[in-house]
Parts: sequence; structure tokens; C-alpha cells
Amino acid sequence: MSAPDAISELAVVAGALGADCAVGPFAVVEAGASVGDACRLHPHVVVGTGVVLRESVEAFPGAVIGRHPSGAGATARAPSFDERTTIGPGCSIGAGATIYLGVEIGEGTLVGDGASIREGARIGSRCIVSRCVTLNYDVTVGDDVKIMDNSHVTGRTTIGDGAFISTMVAMTNDNSPMDPLRDTARLEGPAIAPRAVVGAGAVLLPGVVIGEAAVVGAGAVVTKDVAPGATVMGVPARER
Repeated sequence: MSAPDAISELAVVAGALGADCAVGPFAVVEAGASVGDACRLHPHVVVGTGVVLRESVEAFPGAVIGRHPSGAGATARAPSFDERTTIGPGCSIGAGATIYLGVEIGEGTLVGDGASIREGARIGSRCIVSRCVTLNYDVTVGDDVKIMDNSHVTGRTTIGDGAFISTMVAMTNDNSPMDPLRDTARLEGPAIAPRAVVGAGAVLLPGVVIGEAAVVGAGAVVTKDVAPGATVMGVPARER
């Protein structure tokens, strides 16, 4: 894949492919997908129908972009999504990452190895969604946000510009997990304001608001709103 026009004979390209692209063995570009100029698709990458890759996107081996959401008998929530995913120019998609249909990602964003981004996610520019991070459905992430390894961002969470989420942070959105989920209106993820910092291993309970430039200490369990600029620590988290 060193030459700009290196399209492997073992690749399947049914969609639109821009100029100066490289496509590795066993990579698939499905019909109805659009790959911009100077993109690099490593072996076994799948670019599904309805996906738009802007110019200079690189997808590493085994990445799946445009997975179709599907429910099963065990799920309480039927998937709802747009039939389109757009990846901005200059993004990097890590090995084994999965990005569903109905996702939008801005320019220059890094998606790490093994990350999972569900339908309805909106991610800004110049973000880091690091290794094995999971973003559930209908998550909104601003520009210049960093979400570090093994963190889980639950459905209907918002994260403002410039916020930092450290490793192994857990976010939740349902205070009645044993009740039948006939009405999803009760589901509410945390709201994290711009420039807030959430320390390693913190737990954010449903609907809590982390104020602008606030700091949540490592290992804290946040059960109520945190004021802008405040620092909270402990279990339950209290202002220090």
C-alpha cells in the first residue's frame, strides 16, 4: 500500500473511490459508499453503504465503518438511525474499530483501536476517542475533546468543547434498570460542560451536570451536579 494507486486485486470496490487512494487486500467498499481522495484503507477494512469518507482518511486493519444497527430479542430498545455516516477529512480510524451508521465525525479526529461508536453519535473535530472506548447511541461530543482508554460514554450524554475524560470512566443513564424499557424518555446521560476534567475511574450517575472547567477526582462517584470550576472527590463526590 505504499503507492498512491495501490488497489489490491483482492479488494472489493463497488462504491465510489477518489483519486490517489490505497486499498489493501480483502478490504471492501460497498455500493453506495463514497471514499474521498488520498484515503488509505488497510486490509480487511469494511466501508459500508451510506458511508462518506472525506479526503485523507486512514482506516487500519479490520475497521468497520457503517455497521448497520440491529436489535435482538434481548434488547429493550429498537435502534433508530440515519442511513448515512460521514467521517471528516484527515481522520484516523484504528484497527478493529466499529463505527455504526448514523454517525458524524469532524475533521482530524482519532478513533483508537477497538473503539465502538454507536448510531446517532455526533463527534467534533480534533478529538481523541482512544483505544477500546465505547460511545453509546445519541452521544454528542464537541471539538478538541479527549476520551481516554476503556471509558464508556452512555447513551444521551453530551460532552462540551475541550473536555477531558480520563481512562476507565463509567457513565450511566438509567436509575431504574430493572423496569421495562417501554418508554425511553427516562434515559438521560451526564452533561459535561466545556473544559471539564473527569479523572480516572470516576463514575457519573444519570443526568448529572459537570460544570464548565470543573474537576472530578479519580475514583469519585458523582451523584449530583458539580458547579462550574469546582473540584469534587470521594464516594459520594463532595466539593473540596
